[in-house]
Amino acid sequence: MDGNGKRPVRRNRVREFRENRLMTQAQLARKAKVALRTIHSVEKGMNCRMDTKRKILLALGMRFEDKDHVFPPLSLSSELPVEGRFPG
Repeated sequence: MDGNGKRPVRRNRVREFRENRLMTQAQLARKAKVALRTIHSVEKGMNCRMDTKRKILLALGMRFEDKDHVFPPLSLSSELPVEGRFPG
């Protein structure tokens, strides 16, 4: 959590890849067979299930193996507080 009690937001590149393909959120949602609110949430950085990531990737014309380009994994160092340990 950050200083104001909110969870850090995960950044992904779904919006970037969607816009590069000139797709709206609604078009991506239809093609991926997920709810529009799911696409909205994912683009805002909310976490989603692996199956949802797979559907989004395929709808964008990508392979599942490309997931780390669209959904970069969190590095452990970004999860640790400055002191290097979790609050106890």
